Amino acid sequence: MLVTLPASAPASDGAPSSPEAMAREIQRLISEARRSGDPRFLGYAERLFNQQVSQGLTDQLLVLRATLAQSLHRFDAARQDLKAVLDRSDAPAQRTQALLTLANIEMVQGHYDRARPLCEQLTAEYPGLIASSCHAQVAARTGSAKAAYDELTAATRSLSNVSIQGYLWAQGTLGDIAAQLDRGSAAEHWQRVLSQDPDDLYTRAQLADWYLQNEKPKQALVATEGYEAVDNLAVIRAVALHRLNHPDAPKLASRLRERFEEALWRGSMLHQRDLSRFELDIEQRPKDALQHAMANWDTQREPLDTRLALRAAIAAQDNTALSQVRGWLKQQNQSDARYPEGS
Repeated sequence: MLVTLPASAPASDGAPSSPEAMAREIQRLISEARRSGDPRFLGYAERLFNQQVSQGLTDQLLVLRATLAQSLHRFDAARQDLKAVLDRSDAPAQRTQALLTLANIEMVQGHYDRARPLCEQLTAEYPGLIASSCHAQVAARTGSAKAAYDELTAATRSLSNVSIQGYLWAQGTLGDIAAQLDRGSAAEHWQRVLSQDPDDLYTRAQLADWYLQNEKPKQALVATEGYEAVDNLAVIRAVALHRLNHPDAPKLASRLRERFEEALWRGSMLHQRDLSRFELDIEQRPKDALQHAMANWDTQREPLDTRLALRAAIAAQDNTALSQVRGWLKQQNQSDARYPEGS
């Protein structure tokens, strides 16, 4: 089979001429992966790093290598590079990015006790809405969602000279906390982000998922239209089509089935959460769904990861898995309107 490379793939296998040029190219490839959802761009970036001697990497390149590792779910490798930068660098831009990325990794993995001091350090070195969002996210997931929402909302109104990046970061965080609190304003916050950056795939998936959660499958179809190449958006779209008994539902389900089978065969299954949701909501195989949901939950514990683990455990009638997840939620004092009733 002839494979067509994306138009913005690297033009050659040659290494960039300088660390600065390499950083620009790596950043472009990571940005393209995020914009398109195509994991091949991460592979191109990894290939460039493999051509370099690790000892010669600049602080900027170490931060980018950590960002790449995070995207590939290699969280321990990412931590190692980020901590190296924080230990040795005096450059404000690299320190800020390293702190933010490390705090985000700890929150994704549910290590809120590790994330909190990083948010405090971020506030000291780079005060503003991004640092405030860091604090709000930790507080929301450890029992103080309403206060976190109110305080971050107040910060967005009181701070002057706010960067567009800081504003959008805060709006995305407010959307997540609003959904946690079962507030309709969640959609408004996410739509503000997408109005500025339509290809923010993380926010688009959050919004589309929220529509499904709130029995609005037609709006989920609108939010996912044109994004069927992106696994999580395609699965959300498939669930929406399924719920609507849409004639296109079997076709998309078949394409996703082939895509997941190929990824499993190649051993490149990055998105266990998407496969689990497909198994649960489309294939109606709760035990298989639970296997993938718990494998995902071992390393990623964002609210949507946790919700899927709970749903799959309930559907599979697996009390051991259910007790494990509920025990962790109790330990964190975490509640979320998106979780199944009784969680």
